[in-house]
Amino acid sequence: MTDVRLYSDGAARGNPDGPGGYGTILQFVDNNGELHEREYSQGYTRTTNNRMELMGVITGIEALTRPCRVNVFSDSKYITDAFNRHWVDSWLKKNWINSQHKPVKNPDLWKRLLKAMEPHEVHFNWVKGHNGHPLNERCDKLATSAADGTDLLDDDYFVGL
Repeated sequence: MTDVRLYSDGAARGNPDGPGGYGTILQFVDNNGELHEREYSQGYTRTTNNRMELMGVITGIEALTRPCRVNVFSDSKYITDAFNRHWVDSWLKKNWINSQHKPVKNPDLWKRLLKAMEPHEVHFNWVKGHNGHPLNERCDKLATSAADGTDLLDDDYFVGL
């Protein structure tokens, strides 16, 4: 299995109902020791920060073309804790109901992320945001630039709420 590092960040202006974006960086080192890197970003007209955090991770994992061992680095406790504290396992057992007995937010994206993860071995790592981590800072720049851009998509699920 190829080892992949996925760095991701989300941003939203006027959270929870303004433009937003995500930024993602995928990295792996090939058998010759050469670093390969790809960046992804996209902005949306109306969304939330948490939806953009999820979209960044989803986009990176969906870009993988074969099973990989993926280390996700995110400054989103919403994402890292969901897996590292096994919240997702509980949500699945309770049919997408959280510990407060309310529907889990963003079920469309959580389900999409779980589907994307199926062929991979994925580990989630939290990094402190806006703390000088070079790749997290790059992802933040990608995400905010996308949110501030003109090529914005509609977040159909969010708009329909």
